Amino acid sequence: MDDNYLEHTYALVVIGGGGTRLWPRSRNARPKQFLPLFNKKTLAQITLYRFSKFLPWERIYLVTTTKGYKDELIKEVPELVPDNILVEPLRRNTAPAHAWGAAEIMKKDPDAVIINEYSDHLMSPEESYVAIVKAAAHAAYRGDWLVAIGIKPTYANIGYGYIKQGDKFSQMGGKDIYKLEKFTEKPDLKVAQEYFKSGDYFWNAGQYIWRADSVLSAFRKYQPDIFKAIEEIGRGGSIEKAYEKIPEISVDYAISEKADNFLLVVADYQWKDIGDWKEVWETLTKDSKGNVIIDGDEPGGRVINIDTSDALIHMDGRLIAIIDVDDVVVVDTKDALLICSKSRAQNVKKIVEQLKKEKVKELL
Repeated sequence: MDDNYLEHTYALVVIGGGGTRLWPRSRNARPKQFLPLFNKKTLAQITLYRFSKFLPWERIYLVTTTKGYKDELIKEVPELVPDNILVEPLRRNTAPAHAWGAAEIMKKDPDAVIINEYSDHLMSPEESYVAIVKAAAHAAYRGDWLVAIGIKPTYANIGYGYIKQGDKFSQMGGKDIYKLEKFTEKPDLKVAQEYFKSGDYFWNAGQYIWRADSVLSAFRKYQPDIFKAIEEIGRGGSIEKAYEKIPEISVDYAISEKADNFLLVVADYQWKDIGDWKEVWETLTKDSKGNVIIDGDEPGGRVINIDTSDALIHMDGRLIAIIDVDDVVVVDTKDALLICSKSRAQNVKKIVEQLKKEKVKELL
């Protein structure tokens, strides 16, 4: 095998989630990946242009869940190759997306190594992210290895899976590569605290790098139903019928927790999963009082603020007057207004769940 791994490196970006914690701005028709919240750029644009800095567009693939999302992606990022955007007929969580993407890429390049990414992650500085994924791609390319990137935890988070660092394996591009000892999905608080104190555990960001043939072999071994369905698609069978046979399962449960050939690279960049309005506030530039002000789609919005600090205020064409209520989220849209404590921003999904129960589809 030649060692020109970069010539065989591809990106696979999964863009499908509904982003319910960013309601009422994020809706089914236009979820968080397509909202210009980040200095007028969307998460999809940020993710795809990041890859374009070191990969040609013909080696950037996407998996999404509706024709409308595909159309939006082409509109936002016209450099994309339309045939590289795969549209799943049914939502089946992340495992089938990774399997189908790997199979399509392998048809193009049997020696392909894939950098997998989700569209709602922000990394800084980008140069450090690129150096890490290149090192991981080099390691994966040279053998039957699946590589995970570990994020150094900043606190005992129970919302993330954890990965344990094993013995040192090698070094690529000046980055240490370790054997990965085990995965643990979303532990309780006591266990998360023990992991945080130990220093041997890292957050699993879902940032995986692997050869296409290696991950498809893992699917054949651990998820034969998914593998057979993807094979059917590859033989020209109906995508819709194939997906009806596929179980709904994440790639973490499907492959990561079962495979015994995982390596670990520890990130030396800042990583953020933009999951709620508090994380949007943490990411963006603040004014002298710690407030983040975001323009909506409608012109003419304005904020009058008296003695409010550390707030996120999203306006949409109207005046918002706010007085002495710190640490809040205010999101105004044409048909819904959200007001919540910034510390409880995760609970916005409960509003969406309530609206689903009431079948208020026009607000979802």
